[in-house]
Amino acid sequence: MNERVVIGVDYGTLSGRAVVVSVETGAELGTAVFDYPHGVVEQRLPSGVPLGDSWALQVPEDWRRVLRETVPAALRDAGVRPDQVIGIGTDFTACTVLPALADGTPLCELDDLADRPHAYPKLWKHHAAQGQADRVNALAAERGEPWLARYGGKISSEWQFAKALQVFEEDPDAFARADRWIEAADWIIWQLTGHESRNLCAAGYKGVYQDGYPSAEYLDALAPGFSALLGKLDHPLSRAGERAGGLSAEGAALTGLPEGIAVAIGNVDAHVTAAAARAVDPGQMLMVMGTSTCHVMNSAVLGEVPGMCGVVRDGIVPGLWGYEAGQSGVGDIFAWYLSCGLPPGYVEEARERGLSGHELLTEKAAAQAVGAHGLVALDWHNGNRSILVDHDLSGVLIGTTLATRPEDVYRALLEATAFGTRTIIDAFERAGVPVTELVVAGGLLRSPFLMQLYADITCRPLSTLDSPQGPALGSAIHAAVAAGAHPDLRTASTAMGKIRRNAYLPDPARADAYDPLYALYTELHDHFGPPNGPLHRLRAIRNAAR
Repeated sequence: MNERVVIGVDYGTLSGRAVVVSVETGAELGTAVFDYPHGVVEQRLPSGVPLGDSWALQVPEDWRRVLRETVPAALRDAGVRPDQVIGIGTDFTACTVLPALADGTPLCELDDLADRPHAYPKLWKHHAAQGQADRVNALAAERGEPWLARYGGKISSEWQFAKALQVFEEDPDAFARADRWIEAADWIIWQLTGHESRNLCAAGYKGVYQDGYPSAEYLDALAPGFSALLGKLDHPLSRAGERAGGLSAEGAALTGLPEGIAVAIGNVDAHVTAAAARAVDPGQMLMVMGTSTCHVMNSAVLGEVPGMCGVVRDGIVPGLWGYEAGQSGVGDIFAWYLSCGLPPGYVEEARERGLSGHELLTEKAAAQAVGAHGLVALDWHNGNRSILVDHDLSGVLIGTTLATRPEDVYRALLEATAFGTRTIIDAFERAGVPVTELVVAGGLLRSPFLMQLYADITCRPLSTLDSPQGPALGSAIHAAVAAGAHPDLRTASTAMGKIRRNAYLPDPARADAYDPLYALYTELHDHFGPPNGPLHRLRAIRNAAR
């Protein structure tokens, strides 16, 4: 085998994955996965230092090990020689952001800062900066900051500025010692090329960059001296598919690849998947469904969509406005319920029949008629990203009786996540940004019942990514463009992407039956969602009792 190949590396929440892809056909020739040894650091630092509520950190050495372990293993799996590789691309969860020295050294790798929580990277689902996010939003609204409308009127606690403000206020020494405040998506490219670069996607969606960052005057009004953050961010931005540089000697040693091959500019996991799924045309909403769901879509129309995570010119593909929205909990909600809601009898039945808990509950739930369980849930167990942008919200379930069974609750939770997606779609369309097709990628594609349920509830056909490696394949496609094998992302997506059109079509009878349940979901959404609502008061009581 002598064909040219590229490598895509996808950094997820719990693991990293590499895939070897043919430049000409997009055939996936080999893959390898590495689980982060430290996983998500939520309770204590590796040294034992305890963390507060809603923290989520990671360890940078785990990310380096992904390159060290998966790239050679994927090449072996593919039967491909390193000298056949012409480029490498990577994607990352976002906003996963870290403080670093001027040479790229993470602060947490300094001996005297290893016990300081704020020296570590903050994973995307670090929600302990909600108070800072509230102040970012309130002051921006008060001042009429023009960039706020591009983010649906609210900045998430997951984004760069809220997390940076938390560091500034809670560990000013760590903030001062950080020369750079950088997305992990860009930091890993630094490890590969030996020099810093910054991608427009992460800067635009997670760093509030709209032809410039928020002003120094605004940042100092948030907290005197906070404008120092701008110096830690400042760097030229590059668009998707551009070349960040050649693989350095250190990067070659880390990966086993030839020095000098093309390294694509960094990017965000959901956004690179659009190219993998051939979802780059206006109106195609890509849903990357896993622990959470990220909704991304290109449009020729610039609209102000409430609760969106951002709209960025050239944010996904050059020449169009790229939108992002999302749900903070989807697969995580289903996994939570399995971990605490499955009674012993069900566990035993699943064991005897050789099924997983998910498979057993799905089978039982699929046998029900729409609405037969008498339940409606709100999918806010990990907060609400869109359209309310509030991570102090929590889950709600109504309608339970002494006859309610586990499969009833399970189905209600599945339906709640689909109702959440329909809420997002409705917000786009009310803002004049049409959604014509849904394209699904991610681990939850493994559930045909869930996919059909989404088609029925959203009343739209679902196309699916015809690959289990969406982000990694997308990163490989970006690498092919960076290496000059294809002239642009659209051409590369057509040649290398994979999609099953109209894999799931809505059933008219079920779709009609879901409408009154969706109306109830919307009523609950509007009742429990306001900032002074019962869920916020309940969280305040909980926090006071801890």
